[in-house]
Amino acid sequence: MATTTYSPSISADVSRYLAEDLLPLTINELIFHEFSEKLRLPKGNGTTYTMTRYARLPLAYSSTAEGVPPVATPLKISQATVALQQWTALVTITDVAQATIKHDVFKIAKERLTLAAAELMERNCINALFAFPQINYVNSKGARASLASTDVLNTQELQRAFAYLNTLGVPMFKGPSGPKVTKKMGEGQPDALSSPRSMPHFVAAVHPMVQADLRNNPSVQLVSAYSSPNRLYNGEFGEWNQMRFVTSNFVPSFLGGGTSPAGTGVATGGTLGNGNFQIVVTGSDQQTQFESVVYTQSGNIATGGSTGSITMTTPSTAGYLWTVYISALGSTTVANLATCAAGPTQGALQGMATQLPGNTAITLTGIGVAKVPPAAPGSGITVYPTFIFGKDAYATVTLEDIEVNYLDRAEKTDPANQLRMASFKFYNGTFIKNAAFALRIESASQFSMTLG
Repeated sequence: MATTTYSPSISADVSRYLAEDLLPLTINELIFHEFSEKLRLPKGNGTTYTMTRYARLPLAYSSTAEGVPPVATPLKISQATVALQQWTALVTITDVAQATIKHDVFKIAKERLTLAAAELMERNCINALFAFPQINYVNSKGARASLASTDVLNTQELQRAFAYLNTLGVPMFKGPSGPKVTKKMGEGQPDALSSPRSMPHFVAAVHPMVQADLRNNPSVQLVSAYSSPNRLYNGEFGEWNQMRFVTSNFVPSFLGGGTSPAGTGVATGGTLGNGNFQIVVTGSDQQTQFESVVYTQSGNIATGGSTGSITMTTPSTAGYLWTVYISALGSTTVANLATCAAGPTQGALQGMATQLPGNTAITLTGIGVAKVPPAAPGSGITVYPTFIFGKDAYATVTLEDIEVNYLDRAEKTDPANQLRMASFKFYNGTFIKNAAFALRIESASQFSMTLG
């Protein structure tokens, strides 16, 4: 007996249901831009912003002799400078796509651009914080590569960080240089300084994995212990020793990938010259562009010719785009991007060995722009940075506020109105106001992203 089945005999006559609701996105917690002092560069003054600091006068070593004028003390200055940059994004949609797709793709594009602009500002702000020079490695390890999986953040390291910042006189949030206290003692109300919301403190911004380590530490007072109304910041989860802890899943991490993929020297095909070169390969998360997988430096790769090049295959790990750094001829110091035809075709990094797809054969042809790769952790070890800072540690300078443009009308380059365009642009830069006002602690975590 013949039986009529769904597939393949009558499947063509079955309509497809598409839900009105969209699948949700993951949520990124953005906190670093919140703590940045907001400054503005007036238009017509170029793109470089400079702040000047006059140093304290040194205190006199001895008293002044009667009738003898003191020796003049010169004023000394230091300056902090940032070069502002323009950042943009563009989504183009055809009229056919807008007319035939169930969801309003033009509206969705505008929403996604708004979200991307906020995340881009946050990412740029975090990248600037890596320039703070003071770095502590948990358990007094000497480098990122020395950290083991058991080197987790603890109160000893936090105490050391607090003592360091306090000894230098770093201003605290809600401290003497902060807002004035309006309540007074003896008015029938509690002293304002006795309220947790008014106590001077530093801020520690941590990765969620480090947050989990601290939650397991009985010394850290969680928000639930001092009540949610006393929270000051988004993402705040605890307090200890005049430090307020905030967490963000936008804090980057660094995974040690092992030794950089092998490269083969070729006598022709580039401008590397005849001799030895070394490379470092890093992987950037495709969403945030943080270099979060870092391989250790390779050994010598001999080109064997005056017009040499290096051939290699990028790693195959999914979800990453790859960058290759290279040393100078005969050097073991890797401080430049390599050049590669497979790299970007426009922009500031045009022709550089960056944004390379995975599992792809490439040729490194020369030495590109100066850029130092991030330090590699031990193979298989994930390292998390924790930033601890005081008030006025860093600032974001804006030349042009974010501007969102929607083009959905005919124009000279689109006379038939076939395209819909949505874009944003902003012009700013984040810089360190005082290099002593923050530090970074690097640690592993007792937790991992692997469940089960």
